[in-house]
Amino acid sequence: MKLVISALLVASAAAFAPAQNGRASSSLKVSELELGATEPLGVFDPLGWMETEPESFERRRAVERKHGRVAMMAVVGTIVH
Repeated sequence: MKLVISALLVASAAAFAPAQNGRASSSLKVSELELGATEPLGVFDPLGWMETEPESFERRRAVERKHGRVAMMAVVGTIVH
């Protein structure tokens, strides 16, 4: 039993060790407009706002992120409460 517990502790500690990679790159090489795009479909814009109103499209994207974060906090608050 002690052997099993010690093996589990060693395995869980290994999960937090840094990975041994030869070279790591931190640049994403993705433009801001391509975020949220899927490979075969591209950016999901069924109403065509990206071409007609690009400045309002960026605002809508930022507002959507804000609402998503508020919704996530509401779910956490519901779970905690």
